[in-house]
Amino acid sequence: MTTATTQKRSAPMQRITAGPGFNRWLIPPAALAIHLCIGQAYATSVYKTELVVHFESSQTAVGIIFSIAIVMLGLSAALFGTWVDRNGPRRAMLASTACWVTGFAIGALGIFTGQLWLVYLGYGVFGGIGLGIGYISPVSTLIKWFPDRPGLATGMAIMGFGGGAMIASPLSSSLLRFFDGGAPDGDVHTGEAVGALFLTLGAIYLVVMLFGAWLVRVPHPDWKPEGFDPSKVKKKSMVTSGNVRANTAVTTRQFWLLWIILFCNVTAGIGILEHASPMIQDFFRGADGSSTVAAAAAAGFVGFLSLTNMAGRFIWSSTSDVIGRKNIYLLYLGGGVLLYFALATWGSLSMALFIILSGIILSFYGGGFATVPAYLRDLFGTLQVGAIHGRLLTAWACAGIAGPLIINGFLDARGEPGSLTAADYRPALFTMVALLVIGLIANILVREVKEEHHVESSPQKADTPASKKESTTPEVEPAGAPPVPVWLAWAVVAIPLAYGIVQTLNNAVRLFTA
Repeated sequence: MTTATTQKRSAPMQRITAGPGFNRWLIPPAALAIHLCIGQAYATSVYKTELVVHFESSQTAVGIIFSIAIVMLGLSAALFGTWVDRNGPRRAMLASTACWVTGFAIGALGIFTGQLWLVYLGYGVFGGIGLGIGYISPVSTLIKWFPDRPGLATGMAIMGFGGGAMIASPLSSSLLRFFDGGAPDGDVHTGEAVGALFLTLGAIYLVVMLFGAWLVRVPHPDWKPEGFDPSKVKKKSMVTSGNVRANTAVTTRQFWLLWIILFCNVTAGIGILEHASPMIQDFFRGADGSSTVAAAAAAGFVGFLSLTNMAGRFIWSSTSDVIGRKNIYLLYLGGGVLLYFALATWGSLSMALFIILSGIILSFYGGGFATVPAYLRDLFGTLQVGAIHGRLLTAWACAGIAGPLIINGFLDARGEPGSLTAADYRPALFTMVALLVIGLIANILVREVKEEHHVESSPQKADTPASKKESTTPEVEPAGAPPVPVWLAWAVVAIPLAYGIVQTLNNAVRLFTA
């Protein structure tokens, strides 16, 4: 064990450095504990109508809550990325927990007092900061624990962000009925029921996220998986053996090419995701102009897309470990061009074709999110990959604004909601084709980062002042049993995830039975 690699580690990092015998398969459930909670952000539509009625406001005014949260996600991830890498995942997870739960509490206060601006401040600003810090908090740690399979590791965690909505959506519906005295789903629930929902979700998320923060550990600098040969990784094309600092990374062409890639992929995915329910109804209309797809079936379609979104995050990201990150993005972007073109041209001919094309598109959307941390690791090394990832997520914030503006702009110009047809969607869909072509070209242009940008050949040396090479090894956890059995850690996240999948599948069945 080299003493030079250990001194620079801060006290917070030393306290969570795993000792011999720690099972690295405890880290994915720790990450999932965070992502399954913050993934609730994608389930805000469950109570959107209730908030509109409660505040006597417009859809746009209430929708701003989600927009603020996504913008704050990108900004906080960019601003605090370096802090997360320096202080370690536990402090980051605790900070995320505090902001996320505080956001629900302030939001509930705003609902109970009738002050919409408090919901903006709470869920939008505080919750958005919690989203950003929480989203990036486990990324660099997962990559360091799984240098042999970084795509699989980040895919397992980031699929939780998609899975979080699958859990929160049916759970929120059930809780709203409970707090509203058993009112059926079709009714608009009271604002007080939404306030109680906020407090309940905040309490649940507090416990689960604290569990993840307690469980997480970082590997010792000299640790590597059994049988893993780092030299073989270094010989792979497009995989660097050096490290680039975050401030330097943002000056490279590779970073901005990846920014364009992520922006284009996310913007195109949002084109399907945001309008999923009305879109399938508009694509299939009878001779009298009414939709042949019932509202219940459209809801099932939304559930189906959430499944493909989550599955794509794991499947495609894991596949990238085999075929390479650049190649998998050729699939996401090039395949997306063909799929969007087919959807716009022939999607209205067959509902089965429409569903299949949309499902694959959303799997590419999810896969793009999950694969990008591993792509960053390949290009810039592991030294500050979390901070670099945080800066890159500003592309998500921009796409979250641009995507809806593009789609809504085209649709508003074509007619009123409820009267649109498949032809009205084609200009928007062909615009997404053009965006994906731009992203495809950007991916083709990605090359290895020049060595002149590297700080050192290893992250440990880069962080170690020469004057401190003779320092002593920091304390690490003693050898022995991990803090909790692996099966129990996985059960904590797998049981609610299974609940969400079952509920979503039940809704998806309505596609074929309604």
